[in-house]
Amino acid sequence: MARVRYFAAAEELAGRAEETRAEATLGDLRTALATERPGLGGILPRCAVLVEGSRVDDDTVLTDDTLVDVLPPFAGG
Repeated sequence: MARVRYFAAAEELAGRAEETRAEATLGDLRTALATERPGLGGILPRCAVLVEGSRVDDDTVLTDDTLVDVLPPFAGG
């Protein structure tokens, strides 16, 4: 199961800092999160979603040791 970490507003909307997920691809993960947590689904399209530190396509396979970071847009300067 992939390890998913949430930061800032994404953490607040997810209701947790991290969790493990069983979805097979990044696209499946995005869909499941948007369905299960509508508030998170509302900002997810604007978030940087990194797999092992890189932006990748939704067809990227997630494995048991995959790290996914969900980073919302940050404000400030």
